[in-house]
Amino acid sequence: MPGNLVQRLTALLACWLALTAPAAALAADLTVSAAASLTNAFRDLGPMFEAASPGTKVRFNFGASGALLQQIARGAPADVFATADQETLDQAQMKSLIDPATRRNFASNALVVVVPAASANVPGAVSDLAQAPYARIAIGLPASVPVGRYTKAALEAAGLWNAIEPRMIGAENVRQALDYVARGEVDAAFVYATDAAIMAGKVKVALAVPTTKPILYPVAVVAGSPHAAVAARFVEFLGSARAHAVLARYGFGKP
Repeated sequence: MPGNLVQRLTALLACWLALTAPAAALAADLTVSAAASLTNAFRDLGPMFEAASPGTKVRFNFGASGALLQQIARGAPADVFATADQETLDQAQMKSLIDPATRRNFASNALVVVVPAASANVPGAVSDLAQAPYARIAIGLPASVPVGRYTKAALEAAGLWNAIEPRMIGAENVRQALDYVARGEVDAAFVYATDAAIMAGKVKVALAVPTTKPILYPVAVVAGSPHAAVAARFVEFLGSARAHAVLARYGFGKP
């Protein structure tokens, strides 16, 4: 009898493991490193993904895309990497830091110039920023911040970079540039349209800036992620109609 009991318990345990293994495989503490401009939208998307993935907890690490790349290269934990430009994810791919098979574009954005909401000086053209009223202009650092690279390329194409660079106040990420304007610490800033929208009461959009290339946001699973299957599902989720609806609410376009 004891032998039969042991067999029964063993069989029950095997059945339980068979039933729970798939669910366990899809549960994880997922770390998503994402561009600062995605902060608000991703904070809404995280709970939506968790609700559809019982047992999964999404943790976000927001910052400048270049800084996040350096963190991942140094071994910082990350399962998903979403950037604000192609160049940063290209670098990650060249360094074998992402799984290229999972890479996809999931959103688009636009570059704008903003000024403090109470400012009497509103440029009508980018060339106006080279004039006296605009002594301090916040620009993301081009070496590590995608919005800074988009800005520099646009200004170089317009022949204005050399005139505006001396007025530049470097920002560590696009949200810092936005904060400088909101607090009235600079006369203008180059930010994404989505960032300007979240501080409509503190900043106003002066003009849109044509960019030399489309502002597209790519995402991929980080190579060696211990939760690769769940990470791949998150990447797939970003391309869903539900995710696009949330992104659109924050001003992002489809890729």
